[in-house]
Amino acid sequence: MRKHYQNQEIDTSQPAVPDTVSVALAELAGEMREGLLALAVGTGLQVMAAIMEADVTAACGPKGRHDRERTATRHGHGAGSVSLGGRRVPVQRPRMRAVDGSGELTVPAYELFSDTEVLGRMALDRMLAGLSTRRYGVGLEPVGTRTEKTATATSRSAVSRRFVAQTETALGELLAADLSGLDLVAFMVDGVHFGEHLCVVALGIDIDGKKHPLSLVEGSTENATLVTELIVGLRERGLDVTRPVLAILDGSKALRRAVLDVFDRPVIGRCQLHKI
Repeated sequence: MRKHYQNQEIDTSQPAVPDTVSVALAELAGEMREGLLALAVGTGLQVMAAIMEADVTAACGPKGRHDRERTATRHGHGAGSVSLGGRRVPVQRPRMRAVDGSGELTVPAYELFSDTEVLGRMALDRMLAGLSTRRYGVGLEPVGTRTEKTATATSRSAVSRRFVAQTETALGELLAADLSGLDLVAFMVDGVHFGEHLCVVALGIDIDGKKHPLSLVEGSTENATLVTELIVGLRERGLDVTRPVLAILDGSKALRRAVLDVFDRPVIGRCQLHKI
């Protein structure tokens, strides 16, 4: 009888989701006693393992059925880790190799679950909320004692590295964002001191009163050249500088000069607090 399950092109870029997943409840007895969330985590790890095995089956075919047309073969299991609740949790990941000898193939589900980007986002959110790297673990969701004992990537240094990397990513996205879709009625620019550093920050306000962080640049003073370069950068990223806009400043001559040089029809409004 001719086999058809491996005679079709297999998309190995996306995880294969099994129709049904059997959960071994006996292995979750401890998690049941620790509460619903710990039980959900234990169940989720079993489901994840089933999805990874489904990926391997989709590429290699069912076990015990040899097919000369298959494109991959099973290659046992290896040590790996996945992101879970702000931690790295060790797992056994299935492995497979291409039959043509070109090397090991990726398991889509494992690549998805092992992505570390979510760890960076969680570190950024918690640091911005005021949680220190020393107390990072206190702010994580409970995942059960068994899982917690094997978890990693919660040390101060690991959290700090992720925070730095994520802030660099967020800053890069902010400075490269397309501004052509913004319709601003007000524009604010001012120097903000962070310790010994000065950053000139630009903020826009649309017709609905929503604030839009536009850009920032570090400098020693609020000089006209620095601020002009900042606003020119906004124009090059698509900000419409031909419409009338209320430019709210602190009275600095350098800020006023830069706004007048770039915007066609600005209405200068000086901050009353600075004026007083």
